Amino acid sequence: MRTYIGRHLAVTTDEFAELALGTPVELWLGVEGENEQERAARLDAARDILADDPDLPDDLIRMAAQVIEENPDLFDAVPLTRPIRRRTARKGVAA
Repeated sequence: MRTYIGRHLAVTTDEFAELALGTPVELWLGVEGENEQERAARLDAARDILADDPDLPDDLIRMAAQVIEENPDLFDAVPLTRPIRRRTARKGVAA
């Protein structure tokens, strides 16, 4: 099944969210390793967007609820087992 937002094909979930929101997901969630100055600039840009469209949070919640309702299997989490580490016996004498 293909998902289109307008005329754009959303291949990944990040693309879907970006096209649906009209902003990159990283603007709201941040990126790993960002410094305080980058974080402040990102949050300032997000505040400007929210000031321009005060209904955006409601639209986002509505969209998230719809995705959850239509795809309940997205939240079927299965715990992964960790492989058992086996120690190999060292031969020889420590120096």
